[in-house]
Amino acid sequence: MTNIYVGNLPRSIKEEELSDIFAAYGTVEKVTIIMDKFTGTSRGFGFVEMPDDAQAQAAIEALNETDVQGRTITVNPAKPKTNDRPRSGGFGGPRGGSRGGFGGPRNNGGDRGGFGGGRGGRY
Repeated sequence: MTNIYVGNLPRSIKEEELSDIFAAYGTVEKVTIIMDKFTGTSRGFGFVEMPDDAQAQAAIEALNETDVQGRTITVNPAKPKTNDRPRSGGFGGPRGGSRGGFGGPRNNGGDRGGFGGGRGGRY
């Protein structure tokens, strides 16, 4: 099974239309156009799954940088999905805040000095 990335799609294209384009090169198992979760409109890219690797490669070579409804599409093998997104919270890891503050030396009088405090403070 080959998963194919298709980018720069026209916002108006439907999954059935994209399936028909790829079906000229072989069996299409599944087509998914990625939609914006807030607006419900196409984000301009999607994925096509083809069970035969040779047919998928033929479709990639034939369709990459071709015109579809006035847009030049990008077609290549999809990269595997990874979980290397940064966790929320900013620079200091999952709970946010960095160790130490910005600027200002600590003095012996108990003043933490600087922006954010001396011990991983949040600003």
